[in-house]
Amino acid sequence: MSRIKGKDTAPEMVVRRLIHKMGFRYRLHRKDLPGRPDLVFPRRRKVIFVHGCFWHRHPAPECRLARLPKSRLEFWLPKLEANQSRDTRNQGALFNSGWQVLVVWECELRDKEQLENKLREFLKEDA
Repeated sequence: MSRIKGKDTAPEMVVRRLIHKMGFRYRLHRKDLPGRPDLVFPRRRKVIFVHGCFWHRHPAPECRLARLPKSRLEFWLPKLEANQSRDTRNQGALFNSGWQVLVVWECELRDKEQLENKLREFLKEDA
Protein backbone atom coordinates (compact mmCIF):
# COMPACT_ATOMS: atom_id res chain seq x y z
CA MET A 1 0.00 0.00 0.00
CA SER A 2 2.95 2.35 0.55
CA ARG A 3 3.58 2.24 -3.20
CA ILE A 4 0.14 3.66 -4.04
CA LYS A 5 0.64 7.20 -5.31
CA GLY A 6 -1.62 10.03 -4.28
CA LYS A 7 -0.32 12.59 -6.75
CA ASP A 8 0.74 12.50 -10.39
CA THR A 9 -1.09 9.25 -11.09
CA ALA A 10 -1.47 8.05 -14.67
CA PRO A 11 -5.18 9.07 -14.89
CA GLU A 12 -4.35 12.49 -13.43
CA MET A 13 -1.56 13.01 -15.96
CA VAL A 14 -3.93 12.17 -18.83
CA VAL A 15 -6.41 14.81 -17.63
CA ARG A 16 -3.65 17.38 -17.04
CA ARG A 17 -2.22 16.93 -20.54
CA LEU A 18 -5.66 17.17 -22.10
CA ILE A 19 -6.56 20.36 -20.22
CA HIS A 20 -3.19 21.93 -20.99
CA LYS A 21 -3.61 21.08 -24.68
CA MET A 22 -7.03 22.78 -24.57
CA GLY A 23 -5.27 25.99 -23.49
CA PHE A 24 -6.28 26.11 -19.82
CA ARG A 25 -3.74 26.73 -17.06
CA TYR A 26 -4.10 25.47 -13.52
CA ARG A 27 -2.46 24.98 -10.14
CA LEU A 28 -1.82 21.56 -8.62
CA HIS A 29 -2.80 20.12 -5.22
CA ARG A 30 -3.44 23.35 -3.29
CA LYS A 31 -2.93 22.49 0.35
CA ASP A 32 -5.17 25.30 1.60
CA LEU A 33 -8.29 23.76 -0.03
CA PRO A 34 -10.26 20.83 1.42
CA GLY A 35 -9.21 17.55 -0.14
CA ARG A 36 -6.22 19.08 -1.95
CA PRO A 37 -7.87 19.06 -5.40
CA ASP A 38 -5.81 17.65 -8.25
CA LEU A 39 -6.32 20.69 -10.47
CA VAL A 40 -7.29 24.16 -9.29
CA PHE A 41 -8.43 27.05 -11.47
CA PRO A 42 -8.28 29.96 -8.97
CA ARG A 43 -9.62 32.73 -11.23
CA ARG A 44 -12.61 30.60 -12.23
CA ARG A 45 -13.05 29.22 -8.67
CA LYS A 46 -13.27 25.69 -10.05
CA VAL A 47 -11.50 22.50 -9.03
CA ILE A 48 -11.16 19.05 -10.56
CA PHE A 49 -10.60 15.80 -8.73
CA VAL A 50 -9.36 12.80 -10.73
CA HIS A 51 -10.61 9.74 -8.86
CA GLY A 52 -9.62 6.14 -9.29
CA CYS A 53 -12.78 4.06 -9.57
CA PHE A 54 -11.58 1.43 -7.08
CA TRP A 55 -10.18 3.73 -4.40
CA HIS A 56 -13.08 6.19 -4.42
CA ARG A 57 -15.90 3.70 -5.07
CA HIS A 58 -17.30 4.91 -8.37
CA PRO A 59 -21.09 4.56 -7.93
CA ALA A 60 -21.90 3.90 -11.60
CA PRO A 61 -23.16 0.32 -11.95
CA GLU A 62 -21.54 -0.13 -15.37
CA CYS A 63 -18.04 0.66 -14.01
CA ARG A 64 -16.09 -2.59 -13.78
CA LEU A 65 -13.12 -0.91 -12.09
CA ALA A 66 -15.09 -0.17 -8.91
CA ARG A 67 -15.62 -3.77 -7.86
CA LEU A 68 -14.81 -4.90 -4.33
CA PRO A 69 -12.01 -7.38 -3.68
CA LYS A 70 -13.09 -10.94 -3.01
CA SER A 71 -10.91 -11.36 0.09
CA ARG A 72 -10.42 -9.39 3.31
CA LEU A 73 -13.70 -7.49 3.00
CA GLU A 74 -13.49 -6.63 6.72
CA PHE A 75 -10.42 -4.53 5.83
CA TRP A 76 -11.38 -3.12 2.44
CA LEU A 77 -15.01 -2.16 2.97
CA PRO A 78 -14.47 0.30 5.87
CA LYS A 79 -11.39 1.74 4.17
CA LEU A 80 -13.11 2.39 0.85
CA GLU A 81 -16.28 3.70 2.51
CA ALA A 82 -14.15 6.12 4.57
CA ASN A 83 -12.54 7.37 1.35
CA GLN A 84 -15.97 7.91 -0.16
CA SER A 85 -17.33 9.80 2.86
CA ARG A 86 -14.18 11.96 3.04
CA ASP A 87 -14.61 12.85 -0.65
CA THR A 88 -18.23 13.88 -0.03
CA ARG A 89 -17.23 15.98 2.97
CA ASN A 90 -14.41 17.73 1.08
CA GLN A 91 -16.58 18.44 -1.96
CA GLY A 92 -19.29 19.88 0.29
CA ALA A 93 -16.77 22.14 2.03
CA LEU A 94 -15.49 23.39 -1.32
CA PHE A 95 -19.03 24.02 -2.59
CA ASN A 96 -19.90 25.92 0.60
CA SER A 97 -16.79 28.06 0.08
CA GLY A 98 -17.97 29.07 -3.39
CA TRP A 99 -15.98 26.61 -5.50
CA GLN A 100 -17.41 24.52 -8.32
CA VAL A 101 -16.28 20.89 -8.24
CA LEU A 102 -15.90 18.34 -11.04
CA VAL A 103 -14.97 14.71 -10.47
CA VAL A 104 -13.37 12.86 -13.37
CA TRP A 105 -13.48 9.09 -12.91
CA GLU A 106 -10.73 6.80 -14.13
CA CYS A 107 -13.13 4.86 -16.39
CA GLU A 108 -14.12 8.10 -18.18
CA LEU A 109 -10.62 8.37 -19.64
CA ARG A 110 -11.44 5.71 -22.25
CA ASP A 111 -13.51 8.13 -24.35
CA LYS A 112 -11.18 11.11 -24.82
CA GLU A 113 -13.60 13.07 -26.99
CA GLN A 114 -16.42 12.84 -24.46
CA LEU A 115 -14.00 13.70 -21.64
CA GLU A 116 -12.73 16.74 -23.51
CA ASN A 117 -16.31 17.96 -24.04
CA LYS A 118 -17.09 17.45 -20.34
CA LEU A 119 -13.97 19.38 -19.28
CA ARG A 120 -14.55 22.19 -21.78
CA GLU A 121 -18.17 22.57 -20.60
CA PHE A 122 -17.06 22.69 -16.96
CA LEU A 123 -14.27 25.19 -17.56
CA LYS A 124 -16.34 27.66 -19.60
CA GLU A 125 -16.32 31.12 -18.04
CA ASP A 126 -20.11 31.31 -17.65
CA ALA A 127 -20.61 27.74 -16.39
